[in-house]
Amino acid sequence: MAFDSTTEMILEAKQLKGLTFAELAEAVGRSEVYTTAAIMGQQTLDENEAKALVKILELPEEVASNLQTIPFRGEIFSMPPTDPTIYRLYELILVYGDTIKALIHEKFGDGIMSAIDFKMNLEKKEDPKGDRVVITLDGKFLGYKKF
Repeated sequence: MAFDSTTEMILEAKQLKGLTFAELAEAVGRSEVYTTAAIMGQQTLDENEAKALVKILELPEEVASNLQTIPFRGEIFSMPPTDPTIYRLYELILVYGDTIKALIHEKFGDGIMSAIDFKMNLEKKEDPKGDRVVITLDGKFLGYKKF
């Protein structure tokens, strides 16, 4: 995946300072997932949040301005994705997408889960048989309107 120059600068500074995404999120005052998405160019930060990130990473002011720009979301990788981690999430939707859709419709009616009014959490769950990745998707249900 090719990153833009802002993302590259942030990731390089993060690595050089030995900081985690959780530590950057704490400085910004947003969740780890949201902050990481902003760093990856898929969300925006407000002026104070962007300045906090730039300050902890000791980056130029232009980085703060770039973090406040509304992105073109979803354009950073090809379809189907080629990165193994991202591909496995894509595969999950290919295998379970119809099931998720059917269960949403059965429980809520005709509509979708919002990716705008949305929260996500990712946790590591230790397990003797191999650590587990726990991803929680929490989106508002939006019913289709009849007109």
